[in-house]
Amino acid sequence: MHNELTKVDIQKMQEELDYRRVTLRPQLLEEVKVARSFGDLSENFEYKAAKREKNKNESRIRYLENMIKTARVIEDHSGADTVGLYDKVTVYLEEDQEEETWQVVTTVRQDVLHGLISKESPMGAALLGKKAGERFYVQVNKEFGYWAQVRHIEKGEDDGSAALNRF
Repeated sequence: MHNELTKVDIQKMQEELDYRRVTLRPQLLEEVKVARSFGDLSENFEYKAAKREKNKNESRIRYLENMIKTARVIEDHSGADTVGLYDKVTVYLEEDQEEETWQVVTTVRQDVLHGLISKESPMGAALLGKKAGERFYVQVNKEFGYWAQVRHIEKGEDDGSAALNRF
C-alpha cells in the first residue's frame, strides 16, 4: 500500500522523525535509566511511565519511517474553478439546510473538528473536481448518502500550517 502524501507532508514527517531520533530518544532513554535506579522495578511507577513514553516514541518513529518509505508523492492539478487539494470549500447540505466550510487535505492532516477533511473521506472524495454551483451526491456507505452543493471555492495551497495527525 502506498500513502498519498504531498512533499510538505513528507518534509513535516522527516522533521518530526529527526527530532524524535536525535533529541527525544536520548532524553527518554536517560529517564528510563534514572527511574531504574530508584529500586524495585515491580513497584516503580516512574520506571513504568518512562518505559511507556520511550515505547510510544519508538512506535511513532516506526510509523513515520513506514509512512515515508511507502509514500507516493502527489500534487494538486485542479483547475482554477474546480475543487482541489488544500482548497477551502463552502458546501450546502440539502438535508440539513445548512452550509459547512471545509478544507480538503491529505489523510495524515485531517482534523474534522477544525474543518480539515481527508481527500479520501466520502465528502472529500466527492468534492474533488467539482465546480462552484455544482450539485453532487455523497455516498457514505451502501445504505446512506446525501445531496450537497458547492457554494464557494477558495483556492489554497499546502503551506504546512495543518499539523500532522497523532495516533
